[in-house]
Amino acid sequence: MVKNLNLESFQDSVHDFSKDENNWNFKGNKPCIIDFYADWCGPCKTLGPILEDISEEYEGKVDIYKINTENERELAAAFGIRSIPSILFIPQGDKPQMQAGLMDHNAFRGAIKNTLKVV
Repeated sequence: MVKNLNLESFQDSVHDFSKDENNWNFKGNKPCIIDFYADWCGPCKTLGPILEDISEEYEGKVDIYKINTENERELAAAFGIRSIPSILFIPQGDKPQMQAGLMDHNAFRGAIKNTLKVV
């Protein structure tokens, strides 16, 4: 299941950059994917069902979140989001990696295997 995040839930579940913006401290207990999107964005609408499928396929292994850049401008600015969709891959114990643009199922599977180290 894909969950929506706002600033407060992001800081509780993923990373509280207000406390230490220079050091990444991932709070999650499993790798995650964050989709930065907007309701008016066509490619973002295409990505929605793909993320739902991926969330079912990797249930219990990867958390998947969405952040509406129109509503959560502070989060979008914190990650330097300039184009959407932008996908943030956050592995356990490593630095997050950003991917801009629409991705298909196989691209997600590859990123989950290679970036998130989940099989």
